[in-house]
Amino acid sequence: MLKLIIGNKAYSSWSLRGWLAVKQSGLPFEEITVPMFDEEWDRRREGQEFAPSGGKVPILWDDKAVIWDSLAIVEWLADKTDRYRYWPRDEVARGMARSMAAEMHSSYENLRTECGMNLRKRHPPRELSENVRAELVRIFELWAQARARHGAGGPYLFGTFGAVDIMFAPVVTRFVTYSVPLPRFAAAYVETILAHPWMQQWYEAAQEEPWVIEKYEEPEQAQ
Repeated sequence: MLKLIIGNKAYSSWSLRGWLAVKQSGLPFEEITVPMFDEEWDRRREGQEFAPSGGKVPILWDDKAVIWDSLAIVEWLADKTDRYRYWPRDEVARGMARSMAAEMHSSYENLRTECGMNLRKRHPPRELSENVRAELVRIFELWAQARARHGAGGPYLFGTFGAVDIMFAPVVTRFVTYSVPLPRFAAAYVETILAHPWMQQWYEAAQEEPWVIEKYEEPEQAQ
């Protein structure tokens, strides 16, 4: 059976991506939540299960194979099951989906910094930095293009739920946590993601977690 090691569900955006990727595979897996930054965090990260990842989560163990990094987990499971569970069948759509997933993986540093993931908070609207606003414009542009060009088959970015939705799911939660004003089409997509049963399951579990990381409890101030 697969074994997935994740961090706090309330705070760990990359863990959410890895967990959704495993759920999308349809394969049974053991889930192990390791609370981040508690007194045992450094000791745990030195253990054998963490060693290949450099002490980061999520980590997927598949027998003797270890896969870390959320996008790598997506690709491993796509190879193991059915690539069309994760990526569009149409070649043109697939090219765009891969590009969007990779951009999400490597970009939007300002949004990540100013608006850290916290599923137990709802902050009132506030002025975001110019850099964050520019990143939001880019995200909305990508969402609009994907929906217009390739979203006819359903309510997700490329019609059916897949890797791109997995990669953007934590961004959706940030929009809710920080009360970000959304264009109508983006608000509809946010509602679609939040309504997904797996997202509801993750949210419910996050509310039950006993751990609190103080540095994630208050938003960063806009520059």
